[in-house]
Amino acid sequence: MRGFRFVSLLAAAAFAHDACGQDLTPRAAPQQRDVILENATLHPVALPPIEGGALWFRAGRIHAIQRGRIEVPAGAASEPERIDLRGRHVYPGLIGAVSQVGLIEIDQVRATVDTAETGSFTPEVRALVAVNPDSTVLPVTRSNGVLASGVFPLGGVVPGRASVIQLEGWTWEEMRVADDAGLVVNWPGVRPPPRFSWALDQRRVEDEEGRIRESLRNLDEAFDSAQAYLAARAADPRLPVDVRKEAYGPTLRGAKPLFVRAQEVEQIQSAVAFAVRRGFRLVLVGARDAGRCLDLLRRHEVAVILEGTHVMPPRRDADYDEIFRLPAALEAAGIRWCLASGEEFYNERNLPYQAATAVAFGLSKEAALRAVTLSAAELLGVADRLGSLEAGKDATLIVTNGDPLEYATRIEHAWIAGRKLDLRNKQTELARRYRERYRK
Repeated sequence: MRGFRFVSLLAAAAFAHDACGQDLTPRAAPQQRDVILENATLHPVALPPIEGGALWFRAGRIHAIQRGRIEVPAGAASEPERIDLRGRHVYPGLIGAVSQVGLIEIDQVRATVDTAETGSFTPEVRALVAVNPDSTVLPVTRSNGVLASGVFPLGGVVPGRASVIQLEGWTWEEMRVADDAGLVVNWPGVRPPPRFSWALDQRRVEDEEGRIRESLRNLDEAFDSAQAYLAARAADPRLPVDVRKEAYGPTLRGAKPLFVRAQEVEQIQSAVAFAVRRGFRLVLVGARDAGRCLDLLRRHEVAVILEGTHVMPPRRDADYDEIFRLPAALEAAGIRWCLASGEEFYNERNLPYQAATAVAFGLSKEAALRAVTLSAAELLGVADRLGSLEAGKDATLIVTNGDPLEYATRIEHAWIAGRKLDLRNKQTELARRYRERYRK
């Protein structure tokens, strides 16, 4: 009986835990009426700022953007809602290029972690279908202006395919921006760990080098096998479909990029050689040593997604500010790049402050803003919908009382595809609750 009571208490605690982890904020309704934002400073990103500008959006998309008042043509079905934003700024929604937002709820509770499948090669996996639309992390993240995100699977050598989501929707289907943004590869280490460099046991070093060679050989064989399968299917469509090998197709055909997680110089060099040999469009993810091989990246037109600036120097002899200065170095070298937060999933909202650190160490404000908006959209393949304020793109935007990279700036309004967001979240409600207690 005592054991039964203990199990019952555990079950009740788990149920309460799940209930506390559910987002209970109202869902935004689809846009019904046209909206015109007036008298604001517009920051299109793709163009210089527009003082005293107006932006018109209808049916979830930007219809017009210009300086001065927008006049609605005579005979329009209805007069748009006009919102006076004098003294305010309008920016495109920020984009977290690489994250696990929606894939993890409580990292110490295994049942709420859905970032990886079993096995080293699972290219058929799509991160999108594992996203939890009721995650309490979503409203907290978007309350600081991050309205879209690339979600990347983890684990194994080929963990699956990245997806792009907007942070609003009843289901993952409604949140979808891009189902398949590209195949993800966690590049194997290409040299023994430092602890082996001075090991007395030479056999351990040789064993580790053999493991590295085998990992790279297995990766090559996986792509070779998929290429042979696709060629066979093209010759004879009656052959049985292999879902796993089909998943390599967009990358092998050049329709999608290959996202490679690689940090060290040797990993980057190995990954670039692999991509060049196979003709892949390569996007490095992480790439903390990118500053040590700028010529290589520029020569082969390799793009980079940096994972944060608030990290320790990559090695003992590195300058303390090496990572802080890396964004400016990539920009000066003419390399296509963007900035992800590099934070744990629950701190994805800190993305703008990662960009602000780069500004303090030589990057222009314009480049920093682009790194978390339009450049991110370009590298994720969704620049036709997100990343800038342009006619025809989604009305995914924020209204602020200042520069969104500044810590003191507040997000006052936000829309995702024309849906007006309720910017409350668990943390704002707790703050309101306890302020009210002490006020009384």
